[in-house]
Amino acid sequence: MLEVSNLEVVYNEVVLVLRGISLTVPEGKIVALLGANGAGKTTTLRAIGGLLDVHEGDITKGQIVWNGQPIHHKEPSVIVRAGITQVLEGRRVFAELTVDENLRTGAFTNRDRGAVDAAFERVMGLFPILGQRRKSTAGYLSGGEQQMLAMGRALMAEPKLLILDEPSLGLAPKLVQSIKDIIVEINRQGTAVLLIEQNATMALSIADHGYIMETGKMVMDGAAAKLMRDEDVKEFYLGLHTEGERRSFRDVKHYKRRKRWLS
Repeated sequence: MLEVSNLEVVYNEVVLVLRGISLTVPEGKIVALLGANGAGKTTTLRAIGGLLDVHEGDITKGQIVWNGQPIHHKEPSVIVRAGITQVLEGRRVFAELTVDENLRTGAFTNRDRGAVDAAFERVMGLFPILGQRRKSTAGYLSGGEQQMLAMGRALMAEPKLLILDEPSLGLAPKLVQSIKDIIVEINRQGTAVLLIEQNATMALSIADHGYIMETGKMVMDGAAAKLMRDEDVKEFYLGLHTEGERRSFRDVKHYKRRKRWLS
């Protein structure tokens, strides 16, 4: 469904952040995008969601295609209506609003009352705890509950693709497992997921395919199960360090990546 091709992004007309990246999210799949802080993961999300302008960023090369249609110069609301929603890092719920009110804001692009009610029931089924907190002020929820609320709000638009930016960040291991299970269930119900994570173990354990970024470039991609078995991925991204002073995944070995340049 989603195809990012040879994408370059520049901030403030000076800083080149994305350097010709390409990735694909097939229909109904979970794709993991991995990398350390500063690798360019969040900028990729902003480019897909049409949010670069807010951060003084511009796409200077390449394109983003959604179901055969270019969307890299579309407004965020148009992209949401097309079927792509996202949960930004840090949850960013409306702290002064109730759980119910937060969820209803996620359906602002949907004028079908019946569809909104159906989406609400879906969210209640995925996140039963939100049903118990419906009248609670979002700012008083726990970190895990706020993450669930942010995900539920994104699902209110009935997306075909849900983009999650660091959903496990700052959560206890038990809550990370809960979020992981919910992502699997969302996908099982038919929504594709682009999972942007530093927690490579969690992401690759549920993904179909994975991409690894460093300094604005894709340095490796492949089936998630294959990446989980790769010795260098295990050392630098799964925390299974062995010996040596190596610090950069790119320094380990040179990967001959498949170039998917625009024709």
